[in-house]
Amino acid sequence: MPLPKLPTKPADIIDAGTIATPTTSSPAARSRPKTAVADTPATTSKVAAKAVQPAKAPLQHSSATKTASKTAAKTVASKSPPPPAVKSATKTAAVKAPSVAKKTANNTKATADTETKKLFVLDTNVLLHDPSSLFRFQEHDIFLPMMTLEELDHHKKGMTEVARNARQVSRSLDALAAETDDILYGMQLNALGNKDATGLLLFQTSSMESNLGISLPTGKADNMILSVVRTLQKQHSNRQVILVSKDINMRLKARALGMEAEDYLNDHSLEDSDLLYDGIMQLPANFWTRHGKDVESWMQGGITYYKIKGPLCPEFIINEFVYLEGDTPLYAQVKEVNGKTAILATLRDYTHKKNNVWGITARNREQNFALNLLMNPDCDFVSLLGQAGTGKTLLALASGLTQVLETKRYTEIIMTRVTVPVGEDIGFLPGTEEEKMQPWMGALEDNLEFLNSGIRSEAGDWDRSASKEVIKSHIKVKSLNFMRGRTFLNKFVIIDEAQNLTPKQMKTLITRAGPGTKIVCLGNIAQIDTPYLTEGSSGLTYVVDRFKGWSHSGHITLQKGERSRLADYASEAL
Repeated sequence: MPLPKLPTKPADIIDAGTIATPTTSSPAARSRPKTAVADTPATTSKVAAKAVQPAKAPLQHSSATKTASKTAAKTVASKSPPPPAVKSATKTAAVKAPSVAKKTANNTKATADTETKKLFVLDTNVLLHDPSSLFRFQEHDIFLPMMTLEELDHHKKGMTEVARNARQVSRSLDALAAETDDILYGMQLNALGNKDATGLLLFQTSSMESNLGISLPTGKADNMILSVVRTLQKQHSNRQVILVSKDINMRLKARALGMEAEDYLNDHSLEDSDLLYDGIMQLPANFWTRHGKDVESWMQGGITYYKIKGPLCPEFIINEFVYLEGDTPLYAQVKEVNGKTAILATLRDYTHKKNNVWGITARNREQNFALNLLMNPDCDFVSLLGQAGTGKTLLALASGLTQVLETKRYTEIIMTRVTVPVGEDIGFLPGTEEEKMQPWMGALEDNLEFLNSGIRSEAGDWDRSASKEVIKSHIKVKSLNFMRGRTFLNKFVIIDEAQNLTPKQMKTLITRAGPGTKIVCLGNIAQIDTPYLTEGSSGLTYVVDRFKGWSHSGHITLQKGERSRLADYASEAL
């Protein structure tokens, strides 16, 4: 009987796994045919040929062998996938591999970002101090303990600034919650349009009592917040958990217990009050040597203008006062800055008696600069800083009376101040709004008495009393509590003791100004009586920094006290 022919065509490829492997093979053996699919046809042919070789030995079973060979060839042909399928499978695997790698890389990046983001736990006083503090932490996350929400609810009643801030925070939280499907996973802080805040806002949703390692009263709100911080440190060991509080004792307790604690400094205009803009620049002795080459000068309205060029010009600020003392003195104000070119304007000399303002003259260089700002109709906002006795209120009141009663530039003077007592509060006061404010306006009365006595010293008592009544009729004393919604038209507004105002209160006052109104802010940032306000976060510091460089505003820091030699010595020695 003739021997069976070996398969020679590609379609006659025999799967070795199909013939040699029994049906009761292990799972590992069952997986081999899938691996063979990816082999090349040449390799498969060799394996198939070796598997068929043993069929030559037994000649008596040649017929059965031939039948088995044909059957195996048909089976393998029907089971073997065509070559395009192999390429497709390879291509699919190639596509899947980068996507898996990309997904893994994204997860790794997200984990790294979470580790670098800080988790800030806010104390209640931060939210009461600045209602927008929720959106001041950039990419970092914020955590609010349940006790913080309880204290917010406790402070929301009333008409004080703290109560208003508490209600504003509650409205912001409610609006964020409305934009979030599930607050358990956090709320996006940029959901309300605050693009700088890209972190999450998280709430305490479970009990977070933790052992602080020391016995503290359990019912106190501060201690409960500290317990929450300790629990968060344990839960997020790979992140930096920081307590933010305006309470110094709270921060001290947290640091003593091994927790990170920081003050809220985002509302600070300046880190150091010594860097505050003073509105004055002293020119170097070689100023004319370096800037006097191509000087242009002209006269306009009795004022001499100089157009200079030089390396110092880019450092000038609009409406800043510059001075040079020596053989060729210069007292001028910067009117325009354009690269290395600047225009300076000479000043009116208010130290001379012919230029007196309501009978008074400037006693030093800074007072002369201040009167140039106060008497300038193009300057809508003036801020005067200085220690006690430098003449801030007197200069503002004298310039206001001159422009109200003599030049008729303004219709009346409106004076206001913050009612923050230095000592104990004296309680409720009887009378109208002006009568209630009268005890706070002792500085106004003192300066009016001085101005009234100096203007007509040769006149009789009747003339002086009549003049005093005329002056008082053009001065209105208003309370800050009734300023919202008002508009001042052609008024000369004096805000005394402005260092006790918050930035928000200062904004409320300045935005009351209508056409033809001038606002003058007076204060001494070394005498702040409002709790939680510092030299860096005071509203007066805020407006000095923000209005710097505006062409219709000016600022001067008065240096020398002119009240008396006793007051000057006390300011330095005490």
